Amino acid sequence: MTLPMKQHLIDPEICIRCYTCEMSCPVGAIEHDDNNVVVNADSCDECMACIPVCPTGSIDNWRIVAEPYSLEEQYGWEELPEQEDIALAAGGDTDDDDPIAALLAEAHKGAGGRPVAPASAARPSVNLYPLSKPVAAIVQGNYRLTDDPDHDVRHIILDFGGQSFPVLEGQSIGILPPGEDAEGRAHLPRLYSVSSPRDGERPNFHNVSLTVKREPGGVCSTYLCDLEQGAEVRVTGPWGQTFLMPQDPDARLLMICTGTGSAPMRAFTMHRQRAMAGGDGDMVLFFGARTPESLPYFGPLKKVPDTMLKKHLVFSRIEGQPKEYVQDRLIAAQDDVAAMLSDPATHIYICGLRGMEEGVERAFTSIAESIGEHWAALRDKMRDDGRYHVETY
Repeated sequence: MTLPMKQHLIDPEICIRCYTCEMSCPVGAIEHDDNNVVVNADSCDECMACIPVCPTGSIDNWRIVAEPYSLEEQYGWEELPEQEDIALAAGGDTDDDDPIAALLAEAHKGAGGRPVAPASAARPSVNLYPLSKPVAAIVQGNYRLTDDPDHDVRHIILDFGGQSFPVLEGQSIGILPPGEDAEGRAHLPRLYSVSSPRDGERPNFHNVSLTVKREPGGVCSTYLCDLEQGAEVRVTGPWGQTFLMPQDPDARLLMICTGTGSAPMRAFTMHRQRAMAGGDGDMVLFFGARTPESLPYFGPLKKVPDTMLKKHLVFSRIEGQPKEYVQDRLIAAQDDVAAMLSDPATHIYICGLRGMEEGVERAFTSIAESIGEHWAALRDKMRDDGRYHVETY
C-alpha cells in the first residue's frame, strides 16, 4: 500500500490572482492558466517561501491525498475539495499511532484561518476579464496625493467606456504593464485595491479609482504613476470575494491601514457617505504614515465629519515628536476599541504593509485581555463570522 501524501493547494475562491506566489516560488512549482493558480505536486518541496507573500492566505491550504490532484483537476476547480477520509480509503487504521492519522492532523485550512465575507455583503463579480481577455480602460485622471518627495502616491481614475466592469469596495483589479521581463515573458498583472465605491469615483459613472505608490524599480507602479490622461490600460478582474463591506447599516467598521492600504477604506467610507447621507456612519479609522505630507487623502479625510468617520491619523516621522504607529494609537484609544471588540456588530479591516500586522495583533491582544477576552479565540470567532479581514502585502 502506498502511503498518502500531504499536498499543497491554493483556494480558488480566496485567491485574487496576484501571482506573487508564482513569482516567489524558487522551484517553479506554481503556475496558472486563465482560470486558476495551481501547485504542481511533482515539483513542490514544501519550502514555504510562497506562504508569507500571499496577501489573502489562499496559498496556505493542504489536503492529505492517496493520489495527488492533477494540474488539470486544479485548473477546473471553483472551490477546494473537502478533506477525504484517506485513512479508511487507504485501508489503514485510525489509531493515534497510525502515520496516516498523523498526516491527516497536518491538513488545515491555513494558519490564519479561512477568510469569510460578511453575511450581508453584496455578491461580488469575479474574473469577468481573465488574463487572456483583459478589458481596455482609459485614464481619466492621474493626480498626486502626497507632498513628500520620497513618497509619490497617485490617485488614478480609469474609465471603461460603457463596458461592464462591476466592482465592489474591497475588491482588486489587475493591471497589465506593457513589455516583457528579463526572460522575455510578458509581465504578469499586478493587483491594486479599488479606492472608489461601487457606483464609481463619480456617482453613477461607474469609473474606478486606484491608489498607487511609485516603488523604486517597480515595473507596474512606475508605469501607472507616469500615465497621462487619455492613455489606454489593460485590466483583468475584478478579484476578491471576502474583503468586502457589510450591507447592514447597523454594522460598525473598525479600519486600520497604512499607506496605500487606505484604498479600500476610502471606498468603504465613500459608499457609506452616499448610502447614509447626513447619518451616523459608525466607522473608526486608524491610518498610519510617516508624516501628514506622505499620508494619501490627508486633506479630503479631514473634511469627513466625525459623525461619519472618527479618524486617528498617526505619524511616525514628525520632527521633534516621538514615533507613533497605529498599534500605539490603538492602545491609547483602548476604551473605545475595547467597546468595539465587545460589540457583535463590529467588523475589523486591516490593510497595508505586512510588517504592521504583528504590532496590531499585539495591541488587540492587550486590549482584549483588558475586557477578559482571549484575543486569538475572539479573532477566530470574528473571522468565522465574516467580521475579521486582513490583506497585507
